[in-house]
Amino acid sequence: MLRFYTINALALVIFFGLLLAGFFGDIPVWLYVLFVVIWVLITAIGSFQIKINYHFQSLNHNYKTSENHISITFDDGPNPDFTPKVLLLLKEYNAKATFFLIGKNAERHPEIVRQIIEEGHTIGNHSYSHSKNFGFFSSEKVAAELKKTNAVLKEITGKEIKMFRPPFGVTNPNIKKALKKTGHFSIGWSKRSLDTTNHSQEKILNRITANLKKGDIILLHDSSAKTVAVLEQLLLTLPPHKLQSVPVDHLLEIEAYA
Repeated sequence: MLRFYTINALALVIFFGLLLAGFFGDIPVWLYVLFVVIWVLITAIGSFQIKINYHFQSLNHNYKTSENHISITFDDGPNPDFTPKVLLLLKEYNAKATFFLIGKNAERHPEIVRQIIEEGHTIGNHSYSHSKNFGFFSSEKVAAELKKTNAVLKEITGKEIKMFRPPFGVTNPNIKKALKKTGHFSIGWSKRSLDTTNHSQEKILNRITANLKKGDIILLHDSSAKTVAVLEQLLLTLPPHKLQSVPVDHLLEIEAYA
């Protein structure tokens, strides 16, 4: 598997090898350019693909589980228009899920946060601002976002949150440093639905259900009518496959709260 320190150590060896070779002969400029392009490409892929654990370990599935369990997770809530509809469906189909909440949204809708907890679901930290520039934040700023969201959620629920999902699934060394300070688990996914794109409901559902197996973690967003429709179809497909959705902490056998 690709790892940040391994790739960078290898890159340094190759770079100094090229420099050394340059002393004894002509090394074409394009070779240096190719080297840089490959390094940037690998780093970009590693930073935007949480499943490969390039910068740090995220919990993306539990294929060792002995139970026929999967986890449905929702990012970016609570949303006053769609989270209640999601909760209604989950109750109707006797399914449990995990909601990774944005701190500023939780501040605006504390009653929905409490409803999530009261109905047997778990919650996680999804940063305070969910800024598009989150991947460029310093480790101090990342830690501040996590601490602020934890404070908001503790005020509402009385619970100290331990699970964190990076916005956009972005990882980097600064986020790694921040997580060491805050002590959060990083939670990823094994099934990315792409429900926030222009894909049709059918295509999104097919992405999720193709080779769906016990131990999978599904990423959805409780922020659109399309996702609500996909969720209902997904919940209908689980019983025939003898699968049940449980909170992600249950699936991963970790503690959701301190």
